[in-house]
Amino acid sequence: MERAGILRNKLYLYLTEFFAGMSVMAVELGASRLLAPYFSSSQIVWTIIIGTIMIAMALGNIYGGRTADKNPDPDRLYRRLLIAAVWIAAIPVLGKYVILLISGLLVLTIRTGFLIAAAFLSCMIVFVFPLFLLGTVTPSLVKYTVSSLDEGGKVVGNLGAFNTVGSIIGTFLPTFVTIPSVGTAATFLIFSGILLALGLIYFISAARRPVLCVVSVALFVVCTLLGHTGSFAFWEENLRYEGESVYNYLQVRETDKNVILSTNVLFGVQSVYQKEPGLTGMYYDYALAAPLMAGAEAGDKDMLVLGMGTGTFAVQTERYFPGNRISGVEIDEKITDLARSYFHLPESVPVTTYDGRAYLAADENTYDVIMVDAYQDITIPFQMSSAEFFTLVRDHLNPGGVMVVNMNMRSDEAGNINEYLADTISSVFPYVATADVFGATNRELFAAVDDGVVFTLGVRLRSLPEGELKAMLNTVNQRMKPYEPGSFLLTDDKAPVELLGMSVIDGLISGELGYYQDVFRREGFQGLIRELS
Repeated sequence: MERAGILRNKLYLYLTEFFAGMSVMAVELGASRLLAPYFSSSQIVWTIIIGTIMIAMALGNIYGGRTADKNPDPDRLYRRLLIAAVWIAAIPVLGKYVILLISGLLVLTIRTGFLIAAAFLSCMIVFVFPLFLLGTVTPSLVKYTVSSLDEGGKVVGNLGAFNTVGSIIGTFLPTFVTIPSVGTAATFLIFSGILLALGLIYFISAARRPVLCVVSVALFVVCTLLGHTGSFAFWEENLRYEGESVYNYLQVRETDKNVILSTNVLFGVQSVYQKEPGLTGMYYDYALAAPLMAGAEAGDKDMLVLGMGTGTFAVQTERYFPGNRISGVEIDEKITDLARSYFHLPESVPVTTYDGRAYLAADENTYDVIMVDAYQDITIPFQMSSAEFFTLVRDHLNPGGVMVVNMNMRSDEAGNINEYLADTISSVFPYVATADVFGATNRELFAAVDDGVVFTLGVRLRSLPEGELKAMLNTVNQRMKPYEPGSFLLTDDKAPVELLGMSVIDGLISGELGYYQDVFRREGFQGLIRELS
């Protein structure tokens, strides 16, 4: 086969392989950030992303090899690159609507496995086709690059090396450069533009397919104009901030009464700040029982928050228990910046940017109160859910110290994630009690090593002056129950927190939307519309 135009230069073929490998990894990482605001960034979602992309690549390898043997025309490969480029450029424009449409349909039709089904279908529809096309690159390039069997091994090795190096750069560049600096949408457009340029250079050098080139450029420009910005939660009208960090999608919205941080637009909120000072009856007010148990009303106590978030608990603790020292650990520095800007976290509260468990492992200080508030999206980081982690917390408590854990997604289902957490904590702490937050899905767990500490709340309340704090903590005392441990245990070796969290999500969907699912099954969309109208 005689090579035409630029394909006489093997370097261009190697560069095609290099940038194709880079784009595959960039799209994979972009997929995780596109899906995370809707389905979380849990191991479940990552498994789905990796699995579907490998399916696409495998099918692309098979198809590319067969077509290259049957019709070794390089026009076909570079035409596929142009199509892939335009498809990837369209993802920021249309992807979020496709995800929400799929979610809306599935939430009405299935009662279990919503997260898996919605994430899998979204990946299949949005990402499989362009990555299938990119999967055809390697076998096609082998056909065009190998000129004799004597150099076959060398050429295939070079192509593999270029693909691997491109994949490495495509892994680090989006994570540490493009996504934090310009966002997910622009990241898709950048790598789409690279693929577009590869195809255009080939066709221009070969003086072929001018119409295809013009149409591809026009569609890319349209996608760039429509997709370079835009909200993941495009239906929200009161957003104060929307952006991304290395770890999270971040959204701050404001109402007349509060400011809210979300890292996921489908599964609730992570932090709430009430504009009017005072108590609200929310979970962070319930957690104020821990400082009282530890004697913080007298001052001179040390407190640590693992998972500082926007610092609401720290602010409330400073207000109602002055004279104590409180600090926090938050892995996402951007959340700390937002806490200072929008949630009035004072500079007097130091926050260390670090993983909570790693911080404890390196910290030689001990504390009178340690609050664990590390819930994210649908679950809790597994390394902060295990018996080994809670042993580390216990070892950092002073005599008479108290650990308080905010457990979200309360469920009465046997073997739910909170039962696992509470049983695990009970295997480390001999004294454990819980209090369910009224009107919310939170449950506050209090644990101590010393006899009676978590059950002294009622006695210590007597020393508090009458007022809103005493009234609030009296409510906590009335709702507090000694925890009767079971046999569930989370360890560093086995902590299936994502699956447990997904089970709770299924239960919430079934409980909240079960009636409408039944209407939809019986009467279809028309019946559902009548019911909602």
